[in-house]
Amino acid sequence: MGSSQILKLVTVLWFCNSIAEGLGVNWGTLAYQPLPPKTVVQLLKDNKIQKVKLFDADSNTLNALAGSGIEVMVAIPNNMLEMMTDYDSAKKWVDKNVTRYNFDGGVKINYVAVGNEPFLSAYNGSYLNITLPALQNIQKALISAGSSVKATVPLNADVYNGSVPSAGQFRTDISQLMTQIVSFLSQSGSPLVINIYPFLDVYGSTEFPLDYAFFDGSVSVNDNGVVYTNVFDASYDTLVYALRSAGFGNMEIIIGEVGWPTDGDINAKAAFAQRFYSGLLKKLATKAGTPLRPNHDIEIYLFGLIDEDAKSVAPGNFERHWGILKYDGQPKFYMDLTGQGQNVTLIPARGVQYLPKTWCIANPKANNLTTLGLNINYACTFSDCTALGYGSTCNGLDANGNASYAFNMYFQDQEQVDGSCDFDGLATQTQQDPSTNGCNFTIEIVSDSFGVRVFEMVEWRVRVLVLVLLVLVW
Repeated sequence: MGSSQILKLVTVLWFCNSIAEGLGVNWGTLAYQPLPPKTVVQLLKDNKIQKVKLFDADSNTLNALAGSGIEVMVAIPNNMLEMMTDYDSAKKWVDKNVTRYNFDGGVKINYVAVGNEPFLSAYNGSYLNITLPALQNIQKALISAGSSVKATVPLNADVYNGSVPSAGQFRTDISQLMTQIVSFLSQSGSPLVINIYPFLDVYGSTEFPLDYAFFDGSVSVNDNGVVYTNVFDASYDTLVYALRSAGFGNMEIIIGEVGWPTDGDINAKAAFAQRFYSGLLKKLATKAGTPLRPNHDIEIYLFGLIDEDAKSVAPGNFERHWGILKYDGQPKFYMDLTGQGQNVTLIPARGVQYLPKTWCIANPKANNLTTLGLNINYACTFSDCTALGYGSTCNGLDANGNASYAFNMYFQDQEQVDGSCDFDGLATQTQQDPSTNGCNFTIEIVSDSFGVRVFEMVEWRVRVLVLVLLVLVW
């Protein structure tokens, strides 16, 4: 074999083993027992993921990322935005969470996300007056520190609208504010970060055509001769039109979040997630772009990396199931990050340790079931029972199965501590796996952090108080 043939072969092999350009992931940590940060960083490296977006600036996470070479977007949560309107506070935050990691072998921080979707309609304007000042102060503090890191604001796609892309405009109530923010980002050389969720279009309307949420569907929309075959492209170009209208048509756009959940709703399925990601990753690999920006590289952060079983379910039960990996870092479905459509899975997390193979189930010998409902509610208040909901993976269980599932989730989230599998004698431990076809009764992992473990059944008076409150609600 000649040298030119070898070079071609090496090039082909490199291309086939390289993930789609511009691809990153969101790493959220709202879990009862999150994977250790070092385990997650190794997981990212094993899968050749070189970009990660965080939702805070946790020191354990950043220390684990040190020396990895992974590009990082750190974040300031919404509840800290008001504090950042004071420049001295912003400077201290930058010194503590950006500058201190700027050394050889440190953390490769590229962006600071100032807030997260602060202009959501659901927030009723809570952050409208403080987001821009916070953004300005953080960017000023970065410049003062001699940093090339850029500040931006991840926004939900609800900041713009339009019946078709060419009608794209910023939302009327924030149009002036959005123009100010985009102008500031442009002056700073920062990108606009937007979160696009085709799944939420499906979830929000029974009349929305499911096929239009995917990249291989049969539904299309004609916008003055421009044909859109999927809602992602349509939403992206609606934003481009909104930016054009504001005078910033060439603004760099990063997709901060995009994904498909695998449980918690009738349309939240692993098969749908696999279909969605397959089309999205192929789009990235071929650099297809969108009708308004064809043959264009799009930087995209998948949402999310790992399931988060302690997230709020206010938007829907699916909120805890966005991960491309299960709670323990195991793959859920075929996923080829190169965008070549191969039937491969992600490399799972290494060295994960589990609690003993002991489950908590409904006690078949229990006679007095009068408090069963209260105890199930109690268990689900302090654990994740979203898989029991309509259309979810465990929706087909009978009453006994529902109780067992709830009791076991609580038992696992409490690290199987003594007294956490009793529930007034309604529960008992077993070493026989009660999982059914499609419904997995988990064994929790051993975590080296406290996660968001909110309750332990080691103080009986607290449990009594919660049960009393549940009785009052009941």
